[in-house]
Amino acid sequence: MSIAKVIEVIAQGETIEGAIQSVVTEAAKSVRSVKSVYVQDTQAVVEENAVVMYRVNCKLTFVVD
Repeated sequence: MSIAKVIEVIAQGETIEGAIQSVVTEAAKSVRSVKSVYVQDTQAVVEENAVVMYRVNCKLTFVVD
């Protein structure tokens, strides 16, 4: 039997996909066995009427050793 833990992580990137990948990349530095990412919220940062960055609020699931 495995036990999973869910943490909330916020990251940003130039694309939505890049922001999600940042969540996984940064979280993997301190947790192992990442299994899934649930994107809970997406936000765009606007400067001078142009989208310049995306932020995602995610729930990351990983298996506890």
